Amino acid sequence: MREDIIIRPETHRDYKDIISLILRSFSEGTNYSDGIDVVALVEEIRDSKYYIPELSFVAELEGKIVGHFLFSRFPLSATVDGGYLDGGEKDIVMLAPVAVHADYFHQGVGFAMLTKGIEKVKEAGFKGVTVEGDYRFYNRIGFKTSSEFGIYPTSGIPLSEPRCMMCQEMYDGALDNVRGYVVYNMYFNA
Repeated sequence: MREDIIIRPETHRDYKDIISLILRSFSEGTNYSDGIDVVALVEEIRDSKYYIPELSFVAELEGKIVGHFLFSRFPLSATVDGGYLDGGEKDIVMLAPVAVHADYFHQGVGFAMLTKGIEKVKEAGFKGVTVEGDYRFYNRIGFKTSSEFGIYPTSGIPLSEPRCMMCQEMYDGALDNVRGYVVYNMYFNA
């Protein structure tokens, strides 16, 4: 793992750089987003009751922002149609979105920044993290298909198959009594 990647909480001064990074990361790195919707989602999360400022990070390399990611409280739903489980947002955080500067694709930046970020989630006392994305990447960081934990996907992009919805527990057995569905209806831009 790269040791030269530094993560730190984002600040208001970082917002312009974060927007540029997200737009370029998604427009050049995905086939499903030009990044505009992702920037809107970040802003929506920041304005919500689920935002955790100390778990919203930038990754720096030699003083340059090369990545951005955030963890936010995420209540699981009791049903596929919604209906949140009381108190669930105290247990689980959602990792989304994740962006690496396009000039640093495939250089270990994402792996390093997320590994360090997950350590911060553990330190904050959460039981688990959900993420939706490329399981070939996230499995390398320790994520497993969410249904193994009794947490089920309902919809979304790039959810092309159930393995794209994943969880990671912060310690063995942490998610044993956590069940529910991942429903994004609290966000317009999700």
